[in-house]
Amino acid sequence: MAASGFSDLREKLKSMTPHRDDYGNKCQTSNGSGKGRKRKYRESDDDEYEHSDDSSDLREQEARRVRSSVVQLNIFTPEECARIEERIDEVVAKAESGLYREHTVDRAPLRNKYFFGEGYTYGAQLERRGPGQERLYRKGEVDEIPSWVHELVIKRLVSNGVIPEGFVNSAVINDYQPGGCIVSHVDPLHIFARPIVSVSFFSDSALCFGCRFQFKPIRVSEPVFVLPVRRGSVTVLSGYAADDITHCIRPQDIKERRAVIILRKTKPDAPRLDSDSSLSSSPALRPAPLKAKRSHRKADPDAAHRPRVLEMDKEENRHPSLSRHRHHSASSENYRRRAEDLDKHQESSERKVKMRRN
Repeated sequence: MAASGFSDLREKLKSMTPHRDDYGNKCQTSNGSGKGRKRKYRESDDDEYEHSDDSSDLREQEARRVRSSVVQLNIFTPEECARIEERIDEVVAKAESGLYREHTVDRAPLRNKYFFGEGYTYGAQLERRGPGQERLYRKGEVDEIPSWVHELVIKRLVSNGVIPEGFVNSAVINDYQPGGCIVSHVDPLHIFARPIVSVSFFSDSALCFGCRFQFKPIRVSEPVFVLPVRRGSVTVLSGYAADDITHCIRPQDIKERRAVIILRKTKPDAPRLDSDSSLSSSPALRPAPLKAKRSHRKADPDAAHRPRVLEMDKEENRHPSLSRHRHHSASSENYRRRAEDLDKHQESSERKVKMRRN
């Protein structure tokens, strides 16, 4: 080592790869400090080099913006939470008994939604997918906000200055089982005013921002920001957190049953499915309660092997006389063809017999 003029192996390696020093200087110049995270970047199949990744800085900026537009409060005591949780159980029992209107209850694997005051179409229910396509149901198609929500939840929020009196006209209860989730979304801007207020019950969980979901199997990307939500905590979203970044509940964050009451105000000009033929909300004119659209019945494993009813079959069922006539005509034609084929076969056989005799 001494003979080569180097007292340290690291100095010798530096002299053999001077371009690394140049690259390090470039990184320091571009970042202002040499602390930028580096990752491999493949420019082509045969060329690979390292470069500074500023995405961590952008994510940190985004996280700060989320944090600055979220307010959390601890208002409800454990005793108050227990009273409200009993009421939530009553809602679930009424839904199981079919005592709510059709659009009040929306079931999904490991997560049930209960719409009160106002309900809206979303996700797979939309005729056209994408932001801005959501529509409110007609007036009266979901049940009114229960009185206990006003007495036990909304009044407490008003008295603590979280929301003004008369603000809430939409209450949604999301009831999650362990492993349940709700995919990344932004509460529809054309339907709901801000802020978005939610109160958590039964257990602790987390609200994640900036995630991406993949399915089969379900996978969730690293969130930009994770907001712990405790039992009894009130979360208020506005500004950037409500409008400019998605939020979600990840399956791994629901370890026990958890429910959340979401309180919002719909905009006066929010679009509805059919604004011209709204139902009356008067109790005397309310339609009979309907059972939930989705049921708890398990999927039939043999259903995939059964013959499907095609549109042509449905058309024939609508016109049975025409169908019978077509079937009779087809049968007559097939009989005539079989008869002709039989005659030809017999004639050919007779010729062969005559030739053999000759």
